[in-house]
Amino acid sequence: MYRTLFPSDLVAELDRLQRKVQRFAGPSTGIRGFGRNSFPAVNVGGTPDSVEIYVFAPGLDPTTLNVTIERGVLTLSGARSSDLPADDKKVAVHINERFAGRFSRAVSLSDDVDPDRVTAKYSDGVLHISIKRRASAQPCRIEIH
Repeated sequence: MYRTLFPSDLVAELDRLQRKVQRFAGPSTGIRGFGRNSFPAVNVGGTPDSVEIYVFAPGLDPTTLNVTIERGVLTLSGARSSDLPADDKKVAVHINERFAGRFSRAVSLSDDVDPDRVTAKYSDGVLHISIKRRASAQPCRIEIH
């Protein structure tokens, strides 16, 4: 007798639409960096003295990586070449899950890091970047007299 303004399956339709948008938009991004399924994978942590960043980039030549810090953002960029034959018409590729091409990752840093005190080491496919915190940001005990 009464007709509603919205169809009864509106919630189901909105859920379907949201899943479709997420599939085409790609992974969601976090406040500190890009989301999952990005290349290369990045872990960010910290100690009272430094910010520690681990970039998992096996098979990359470390000389081809570009790491910069500007205005509180650490940017890592480079390129990974494909192992597949480039223009061989006789080769059929059935599955290709390895990322190849240019990449760029950005990580926002806290205000207390010192961009002049950075070390970067690449070993066994892992780039470890350590950024020291400013001395002024270190907690200090104040004596009460």
